Amino acid sequence: MAFLPEYKIFAELFSSEGFEVSEEQYGKFCEYARTLVEWNEKMNLTGITDPDGIAEKHFLDSILPLKLLEIPDGSKVIDVGTGAGFPGVPIKIYRPDLKLTLLDSLNKRVNFLSAACEAAGLSVELVHARAEEGGRDPRYREKFDAAFARAVAAMPVLAEYCLPYVKVGGVFAAMKGPSENYRDGENAVKLLGGEIEDVKEYKLPNGDKRVLIIVRKIAPTAGKYPRNGGQISKKPL
Repeated sequence: MAFLPEYKIFAELFSSEGFEVSEEQYGKFCEYARTLVEWNEKMNLTGITDPDGIAEKHFLDSILPLKLLEIPDGSKVIDVGTGAGFPGVPIKIYRPDLKLTLLDSLNKRVNFLSAACEAAGLSVELVHARAEEGGRDPRYREKFDAAFARAVAAMPVLAEYCLPYVKVGGVFAAMKGPSENYRDGENAVKLLGGEIEDVKEYKLPNGDKRVLIIVRKIAPTAGKYPRNGGQISKKPL
């Protein structure tokens, strides 16, 4: 059973967006896709399991932000609330120089990520924690050059979960759908020590619209943030 399109088709899809994928990288993507589909039969990881869908809506979608923002070589990167490993794992496959941490609150998903990263030959740090707990932990607070999140939470909520991880000078990249009004997050971002540097609109090859909100960390996050999860969701900044 094929879990991804054949290499030539896969490589052409990525090349159409300016990404050259080697056969070695393709092999890692294949192993990750295989593990994703197999584990998805026993736990709910994704509704997208067809080869073309995985290639475009998971893998290509995850790395497209690399066209839109600069992540220096060797940067420490965290994917907050990574779920099935997106966008962090495809970014790591394409940019093996990056030091990746995957954080998720569900232990079953962390177990999947461990198995899938091992199958794909990827060295990553896995953290089982709620986002607000990790953001208060001195091992992770303001320790990362970049934080990514591909999440449905509104921008004020997402910023409070993610900005505490980012070093001053670093970046938080929020991967959003077209309906997001980034201005709703401006106050939260400011309170957390950031500023919205850019908002990029783009599309997948299939026409699906995306928005990347790029937040630069310009000052340390105040010690009272992040608050507990109930406060964050009920009283967004």
